[in-house]
Amino acid sequence: MNTSQPTYDDILTLMKELFVSQKDTERKFQETDREIKAVTASVGRLSNRLGEFVEEAVRPAAVRLFQQCGIDAHEVQQNISVKRDGEGLEIDLLVVNDKDTVAIECKSNLSVDDVNEHLERLDRIKRLIPRYKEHRILGAVAGMVIPENVAAYAIRKGLYVIAQNGGHLELSNRPTFVPKVW
Repeated sequence: MNTSQPTYDDILTLMKELFVSQKDTERKFQETDREIKAVTASVGRLSNRLGEFVEEAVRPAAVRLFQQCGIDAHEVQQNISVKRDGEGLEIDLLVVNDKDTVAIECKSNLSVDDVNEHLERLDRIKRLIPRYKEHRILGAVAGMVIPENVAAYAIRKGLYVIAQNGGHLELSNRPTFVPKVW
């Protein structure tokens, strides 16, 4: 049994090996962090593209959908961006006639948070887009995937819900639905 104490050189060698090992581990963590950031950015871009896909699917159907429920829509505006008095607002689609404006938020996978954000957006439309000050402002959400609880929540909050049914889009609201007016 060797009971000799390690020498100064032995300790120095072990410390150098430990230092090199720590540097290698740190480099691997940095590489992993870069890879995670790249994947996150790619997923974000894909999610945005899916949202754009939903928007492009809803746009041509929007006038028809709202005419079916008694809103004589005749115009669709896309990608509205407003900045006024240091405040900003972005709206995916606006369906407009002479007295009504329906602001539509389009998502690939609609969530309760998306609904809440849209409700806040609806509160600011008349202030930030004064040309619609005399309009009835209505809200709608659309998605490729809309969980039942999210659709029910949006409807309870007074929003129209545009969802896929087979190969076409339709309003999920019942015929007796009364939308909230802003």
